[in-house]
Amino acid sequence: MQLPTPEDLKKKRIELGLTQSELAKRAGVSQPLIARIEMDGVDPRLSTVAKILNAFDEIKKEQQIIAKDIISSPVIHVNPRQTLEEAVLIMNTRGISQLPVIENGIPVGSLSEGAVVKAVSGKKSFSEMLVADLMEDSFPTVPQTSSVPTISHLLERSPAVLVMNKGIVIGVITNSDIMKIGTMKK
Repeated sequence: MQLPTPEDLKKKRIELGLTQSELAKRAGVSQPLIARIEMDGVDPRLSTVAKILNAFDEIKKEQQIIAKDIISSPVIHVNPRQTLEEAVLIMNTRGISQLPVIENGIPVGSLSEGAVVKAVSGKKSFSEMLVADLMEDSFPTVPQTSSVPTISHLLERSPAVLVMNKGIVIGVITNSDIMKIGTMKK
């Protein structure tokens, strides 16, 4: 087996759409070391090359897994006309901190624990309030063919991502679904 050249490593990093920093983080080495290796300014240890190659393999595996492989379905949700009392009951019994608000299969908003807590200070009771009164922006949506890196990027800014097929929500992905990838075989 022939070891990859610095040029090979750089080419592979670029093919996978990674920055030097992203590769360094995944491989457990510093970004300046990646830069020096790619410029052929340092002869890396075999263990360092192995870490980089392992990171490439993991990333390639992740990029082969798509949204439909990791979705949770059916989606636990509420509609905007349900009472807040009903929504809170669903959240409490299911142990979840946010819910998508879906109407006729289409996402129209979301409901979070934070929004419910803010409502506690109001004068109305939960049974008098509708989900529509407190709903926030909808979670981001992706097609079922979206890659894991795309979904992970969205999850950095949102607690959930809804997966769509033909304009209808078919599943949801959260951080816990992404964490399961390490145990998947593809």
